[in-house]
Amino acid sequence: MNTHRILALASCALSVALVAGTAAAQSFPSKQVRIIVGLAPGGTTDLVSRILAQKLTEAWGQNVIVDNRPGASGMIGGDLVAKAAPDGYTLLITPQTSIAVAPALYGKAPYDAAKDFATITLVGSTPLLMVVHPSFPPKTFAEFAVLAKKNGNKLTFGSGGIGSSPHMAGELLSAQLGIRMNHVPYKGENPAIADTIGGQIPIMFANLPVAVPHVKTGKLRGLANTAATRSPLAPEIPTVAESGFKDYAIATWYGFLGPAGLPPELIARLQRDVSRIVNQPDNRERLVNMGVDIIANSPDEFAAYLRAEIARYTKIIKDAGIKAE
Repeated sequence: MNTHRILALASCALSVALVAGTAAAQSFPSKQVRIIVGLAPGGTTDLVSRILAQKLTEAWGQNVIVDNRPGASGMIGGDLVAKAAPDGYTLLITPQTSIAVAPALYGKAPYDAAKDFATITLVGSTPLLMVVHPSFPPKTFAEFAVLAKKNGNKLTFGSGGIGSSPHMAGELLSAQLGIRMNHVPYKGENPAIADTIGGQIPIMFANLPVAVPHVKTGKLRGLANTAATRSPLAPEIPTVAESGFKDYAIATWYGFLGPAGLPPELIARLQRDVSRIVNQPDNRERLVNMGVDIIANSPDEFAAYLRAEIARYTKIIKDAGIKAE
């Protein structure tokens, strides 16, 4: 077989594949779609997933259900999707915990986070608030930074658990301040919030929607927003970056992924549909009121962001010597 015939056959095969892929994306879905969430029901990741599932059901005319598979910091759910058929009927919505944090925290994972998933879009992110008990002397983050540099090793902060976004926020801040704050992990944010309000621990990093009501009632003082910009839910609280730490930004994000090998045309279709849904005024307002900043970026942008997040959290965990308990 000569070279021209080989090239012609290859071109024909590629054309057939492209047509088939486009047709599959246009006819999708023809049956029920599952969105796996590797966390228990009730958290923001679960609520974001349920909003999308409801609206995608309406848009597609097929049931889209949320299937909660909690365990191993979300890796049980992640593994299920990584090993699923790349046909779009098993998808994943996850915070960074199971994809960028848990593999480094546990020292191993049942999947390669950078290779075993197809990135669809980064739906959005939720800032964290650094809150303190009202008796804590610093009134601003700048005052806290001065105190921390003098007595950092004596300071204690709480979070909703090892490897959680609030935990990582505290470790990243410790690293940037050149100190080592002591971390107290709780089994969830609510008991950590309760102990901060009660004065058992002076400092806590919490997801913004959880912390804001307590700040507004004066039970806690908000020192800083950990995201790059202020939140409309707490516009009076400045960011850490505004206080002079320009490289500091961390938030809980919600990534939409599928198994590796998902056809590009289907990835593009999923991204378009999700972006359209989250940017509809009523849905956007609902998500913003939950503390979610809408992102809805492209698959390639999310892929680059995910690689950077994996590298960042791996370094934080390694440098701090954090181990899963």
